[in-house]
Amino acid sequence: MSESNLNSPSPAPRRWPYWLLAVLVAVGLAAWWQWPALSGAKVSAGAAAGRPGGPGGPGGPGGAFGGPVPVRVGEVKQGDFPVELKALGTVTAYNTVNVRSRVDGELVKVLYREGQQVKAGDLLAVIDPRLYEAALKQAEGTLQQTRAQLRNAEIDLARYKGLYAEDSVAKQTLDTQEALVAQYQGTVRSNQAAVEQARVNLEYTQVRAPIAGRLGLRQVDVGNLVSSGDTTPLVSITQTLPISVSFTLPEGELPQVLEQLHAGQRLGVEAWDRSERNRLAVGELESLDNQIDLTTGTVRLKARFENAEQRLFPNQFVNVRLRVTTRRQALLAPAAALQFGSQGTFVYVVGDDGKAQLRYVTAGPGDGTTTLIEQGLSLGERLVLEGTDRLRDGGKVEVIDDSRPPAGEAPKPAPAGRPQTAKPSA
Repeated sequence: MSESNLNSPSPAPRRWPYWLLAVLVAVGLAAWWQWPALSGAKVSAGAAAGRPGGPGGPGGPGGAFGGPVPVRVGEVKQGDFPVELKALGTVTAYNTVNVRSRVDGELVKVLYREGQQVKAGDLLAVIDPRLYEAALKQAEGTLQQTRAQLRNAEIDLARYKGLYAEDSVAKQTLDTQEALVAQYQGTVRSNQAAVEQARVNLEYTQVRAPIAGRLGLRQVDVGNLVSSGDTTPLVSITQTLPISVSFTLPEGELPQVLEQLHAGQRLGVEAWDRSERNRLAVGELESLDNQIDLTTGTVRLKARFENAEQRLFPNQFVNVRLRVTTRRQALLAPAAALQFGSQGTFVYVVGDDGKAQLRYVTAGPGDGTTTLIEQGLSLGERLVLEGTDRLRDGGKVEVIDDSRPPAGEAPKPAPAGRPQTAKPSA
């Protein structure tokens, strides 16, 4: 070895970057932290794959070799069940009127309150009547003058008839007088019409409610000039007693509605709020449209509500429930018990032996909490409501009583005045 090689410096040792060391430490800590869970999952997977206790096997959860599965149950009951069709509806007023002035003039009085309930004929506002009072007096004066002229002409006509009978006047004079009387009679009728028109215009200075209903907000204030050609109304009136609700139903649900209507049945309708927690009003179906909308495949219906409590308001959105019929003494099951699979709707029935039996059923209409059962169940059978995810057909179950406190929790104290009896330990 040469002297130059001996004296040359040796290469420095290679160092790891600090960030790489930090990543390795973090990965190691994560693996150490997750090791118990991963080992348990491997053991469970092995048990499920290699032992008869896997899903669907007799030793799985709720199986023959496993412990009982805790479940909550509900019974199949019997009772009357209303078959209802649900839809979204809009409240509409039977009549809506925009009150406008029929004559020109200054608005001198407003005699209503905004939102007030009025009757047909109630006085709402007054337009300056002085001009129309003068026009009426002028028309009445002209009529009186024409009547006096007619009376004078009729007297002359009677005189000419006597003279003509005595052959004292010519026939032409008599005919001329008769024509003059007829002329005055026509003028009198024209003047009478002018008087009636002036009287009507004077009445129009008092603006009255044409229908009964609720007033809206005031659109014109006192002191403004109004005209019969104005587009802005003085106020609007909507009829709210009674009131209607318009809604639509799919064409597939129309036959059962028509069947009841053709049989002469009166179908009840309920209006609920948006959350469907409060019932607003109860009415009945009044009419339906004469054709189906091709664009939506729905038909429009209208229901009538008396609305005595004033809980329905025009243009309000409500949830509509149309009661088509009522199934008497039908089998009713909790909706939570129904499960849906590839082969249909099924439930788990808890037998007297404490085992769950899978059974396919035919379900009818429901209301969200209760479902009508067409076939597959009997009265009084117990159905699993909670815990179905761990159940298998034939698996053992343990029914949990909601009235009993969980393990380790002290029982609730008995009401005052009653002795508390101790329950025997299991």
